[in-house]
Amino acid sequence: MNKMVNEIKVKSILNKHKKRDDWFLDDYSVNPYSGCSFNCIYCYIRGSKYGENMAKTLSVKINAPELLEKQLSRRAKRGEYGIIAISSSTEPYMPIEEKLKLTRKLLEIILKYRFPVEIATKSKLVLRDLDLLKEIDNNAILPDDLKSKLKHGAIISFSISTLDEKLAKILEPGAP
Repeated sequence: MNKMVNEIKVKSILNKHKKRDDWFLDDYSVNPYSGCSFNCIYCYIRGSKYGENMAKTLSVKINAPELLEKQLSRRAKRGEYGIIAISSSTEPYMPIEEKLKLTRKLLEIILKYRFPVEIATKSKLVLRDLDLLKEIDNNAILPDDLKSKLKHGAIISFSISTLDEKLAKILEPGAP
């Protein structure tokens, strides 16, 4: 677990990508947290300006739900649907999520506005939100260019780096 948790307010929460991600197909990203208690040594964020203190400090973007509500409302009215990656730069289901339910609150808003979603996780806590993910899957409006290629509005992926528990504790010291 992180040593320090900061509650912060941000000005924006929905990031629009210049180009759709080729791997995860997301057009947008939403990061309710900054930092990560899983502390995976291979994480790409470690090499960025945000990675320096990622295991020491966790920032909780407490106004994320209100901001996402405003930003998705505008996008939906304009028909600017696209896949939203939840926590593209951190784990969406860290232990603190069990208490705060910030990811769940964001999923409720995403469902309300019928945006598709993509989640990459290492945590079984994602199962808590299966009810919402099923509804998103059935009700999301896919981007026009993906309608013939995709059948689902919720894409969930799990990463497993190794089956060796000792090695896992080295590679991902805070992961479940």
